[in-house]
Amino acid sequence: MKSILACSPVIAKQIGDVAEVAGYLWQKGWAERNGGNITINITELVTAEMREMPAISEPVQIGRVMEHLKGGYFFCKGTNKRMRDLARWPMENGSVIRISEDGRSYVIIADQPVSPTSELPSHLSMHNYLVGKGSNYRAVLHTHPIDLVAMTHNPAFLEKDVLTYLLWSMIPETRAFCPRGVGIIPYAMPSSFKLAAATVKELEEYDVVMWEKHGVCAVGENIMEAFDMVDTLSKSAQIYLTAKAMGFEPEGTTMADMDALRDQFNLPK
Repeated sequence: MKSILACSPVIAKQIGDVAEVAGYLWQKGWAERNGGNITINITELVTAEMREMPAISEPVQIGRVMEHLKGGYFFCKGTNKRMRDLARWPMENGSVIRISEDGRSYVIIADQPVSPTSELPSHLSMHNYLVGKGSNYRAVLHTHPIDLVAMTHNPAFLEKDVLTYLLWSMIPETRAFCPRGVGIIPYAMPSSFKLAAATVKELEEYDVVMWEKHGVCAVGENIMEAFDMVDTLSKSAQIYLTAKAMGFEPEGTTMADMDALRDQFNLPK
């Protein structure tokens, strides 16, 4: 069977970007063992040849109706697959899935019968929400940044927007490149629809959501954009934690200065 990568240079580039980001996650120590997940919506890029590809798996029930994803296509990191392996061999550690026409199930169409991420309910729920509201966001990233996860172990940082303002205040780039801030979700069972529903709710206000004591989820137009937001937030967390390790509470940028930056660059309020 012809490889997906051979069917579409555009999709091959998107999957290549996923592989590149997967390598970054491993290098940063954010992807222990099989930790973290990536999905990208490639529906608009699918060729006629790909639409004719037969399923190489039995249908798998999603557990919910994905109303806005009917007949859609996604590239997903495989369950129990390592990011460092996804970086080198994306089509052996990920799969392309096709959502059924009723939005209730999916099949794998390429390249190998690699089961998609165990967090698929959360990922598809987020994609369903994004498509439903007409967003041009097509990428969902979940990873485990050490510094950001550590901060969720402090109850003081779990109050609404406390972490947002703290991280914004550490370096101007964070306010500029993560303009919607960070949502917080209290601990919920991984891979559950409870976690999925809570994440979708937070996406009404934020592009990046912290899962308490677990990790970070980010959405963006493409996987590089989603990665860049998490990377920028991580830099702010490192600045804060480094200052604390040096024995002082960092002063941070004032709210007035952050508001001036927002107005200068027409950032969201």
